[in-house]
Amino acid sequence: MKKKITVNDKMQKGYIYYLTEIKGKNFHSSFKPDLNPREMLALGVFGGVYMRDCQDEFPDTWWQEAKLAKDKADKMINFFKVNASQDIKEWRKNNWIHPDDPRGWFQWYARYYMGRRHEDDLRQIKRWRAFRRHLSAVKKNCLVGDWNCRPRQRQALLHWAYDSRKI
Repeated sequence: MKKKITVNDKMQKGYIYYLTEIKGKNFHSSFKPDLNPREMLALGVFGGVYMRDCQDEFPDTWWQEAKLAKDKADKMINFFKVNASQDIKEWRKNNWIHPDDPRGWFQWYARYYMGRRHEDDLRQIKRWRAFRRHLSAVKKNCLVGDWNCRPRQRQALLHWAYDSRKI
């Protein structure tokens, strides 16, 4: 069932990877995201600018309801209407970027969801698990359903596939 994917977008030319798992299945036992990439894009994440030139790489259904900016990032596209992103320069400075996924964690997750398995999987899953501390902070400091409480943390949690609307 190995399927070859060739990527040609603004950040990668001729990058090849293989899908070896069924889409959305067979995740690592410690990786249980609340949201899939299509749901995240439909909710409004990353100011609507993330992976706009990568649409050919992923299913058409992901983009049908995706909230995408026409130009630069727009915090009003985000579900919580706040900016909760750091600049990619910061990601690179902190060595959060693997060369095979130059757009960062969400690109890794989108490819993982589609069925790619990669040498960077365990590191990225560990980063996802560590981000859970923000979920605990929202639960500790906010009333259930109070979306005005810690909106930046809630938006950041959406960026990491945690459904912060439920806390």
